[in-house]
Order: sequence, then C-alpha cells, then structure tokens
Amino acid sequence: MTAAAADIGVLIVDDNRTVRRGIRLRLENASGIRVAGEAANGPDAIVRARAENADVVLMDLHMPGMSGIEATRIITSENQGCRVILLTSEVSDAFVLDALEAGASGYLLKGHDSDQLLPVIRGAAAGTATISPRVAPRLIRELREARPLPAAPDEVSLLTAAETRVVALLSSGVTATEEIARHLSVSINTVRSQTASALRKLGLSDRTQLALWGARNGLQRRDPSSIRTNS
Repeated sequence: MTAAAADIGVLIVDDNRTVRRGIRLRLENASGIRVAGEAANGPDAIVRARAENADVVLMDLHMPGMSGIEATRIITSENQGCRVILLTSEVSDAFVLDALEAGASGYLLKGHDSDQLLPVIRGAAAGTATISPRVAPRLIRELREARPLPAAPDEVSLLTAAETRVVALLSSGVTATEEIARHLSVSINTVRSQTASALRKLGLSDRTQLALWGARNGLQRRDPSSIRTNS
C-alpha cells in the first residue's frame, strides 16, 4: 500500500536490532504513520534522516561512536522541520537537559512510556514537545533552581514585555496554556500568539526549548506581574 502524502515519516534509530524491529512493527500498524527507515548508529541516522526527509526521528541515547544527543544536534541544525524524540532507558536530568539543548522535541523512557509513543510522534510532528512524566517533575525543579548563564541581552531584548511574561511562566514550570492565560488574565489565543512570536524571534522550535532558554537567562526568577508592557 502506498503511504499517503500526509503520513508522518519516522526514522527508527537504535543499535539493538530487536528494539528496532519491535518499534517498526508497532508503527507499521499505526494510522497516518510510515516507517521512513532504520539506522543503527548516529552517523547513519544523520545520513538517513537527510536522505529520507524524515519528519520524526526516534533516537536511542547511547550508541557506539556517536551519542544520540550529538546526532540530534546535527540533525536538528540541518533541518529544523525534523523533530527528534529521544527514546531511552536512561532516567537522568542531565541527559534530558542536554537533549533539549541539542534540539530534541521529546524524551521518553523505553517500556515506561511505550503507550505514549504514537501520540508523542503525532504531537512532535505538529510541533508539540513531550517529556516523560517520570522525569518531567525533576526537570521542572532543575529549571526553577538552575543558575542562569549570563543573559544574552540582544536576544532578551527581542521579546516584548508581554512575551517575556509568558516565557517567565513557562520557565518556572507553568506549561499549560490555560494556566498561563489564567495567571496573566489574558485569553488562551493571546498566550498562543505570544508564544509563537517568541519562538519565531528566538529561532526555537517548541515550548520546551523556549522554557529552557528562559531558564538559562534567568527569566524563571522574575515575577511576571512586575514586567511592564508598552503594548
């Protein structure tokens, strides 16, 4: 059967053939998803992602020769439209942060999050980032407590005060659009518009990347209500 033009092309990357086969069998039975190919290591993943024009890459974290994080960094820098989901057994805040900084749009745990694989693939293709609920609470704490790097004033100044308030809440762990709207007493559509504008100005791909950027620049330490707006 020929795949529909709208099907999400998924590249499976894992050095374990059995794991790749298990994922392939699951994806081949899923509506709206096609397997674009497989790779057993980072360098091959980079080549295949480029050749197959993959929409989503399921990336193992630990592979010989090149880590999944390094491969993710190269793939996302070459094609910002390609989403990478780290699929691993490693429960580590440091790895999650490294993966997000490398451009990953998701971080799932093998086995524990297997029932979330298909919706996360579909969400990633639509621009939504997902972090395993098993590591998300610790990641939020890390974002809250992170010692910010020296702020990049040129980048921070790109945002309006209204956009900065949204990013400040995202960075503090308030991630639901409805909750942000309630905190700021604005509409959900306004939050979505300000988030999209901030992503565009900063050249970031999703809300998780935006939250991480804000934390690295200390925005999570600001009181959103104290940020003045001129618009």
